[in-house]
Order: sequence, then structure tokens, then C-alpha cells
Amino acid sequence: MILNKYELHEIKGGAAISGTLLNAIAKLITTVFDIGRAIGSAISMSQSKKKC
Repeated sequence: MILNKYELHEIKGGAAISGTLLNAIAKLITTVFDIGRAIGSAISMSQSKKKC
């Protein structure tokens, strides 16, 4: 399918923020915090030489 110049100028799309994008960002932030918590806990336990 070949479009002419007018049809190409009429194409609109994709720069909107959707709910799916916001959900993915929220999950990414949660995952980063969980990884940080796990690393901090591991460092704390290795320094105190104790296990749960």
C-alpha cells in the first residue's frame, strides 16, 4: 500500500501515556525497591553474622 503526501500527514499516533505504561512503570519501581531491600538485608546480615 502506497500513501500519498496528504495521507501521510493525516497519520496520528502514539505519544500518549496509557494506563498500561503507568502500570509497567509502577511495577518497575516496586521491583527496584524490593531488590534494594533484599540487598540491604543481605549486607546487614553479613555484617552482624546472624541469620533469621
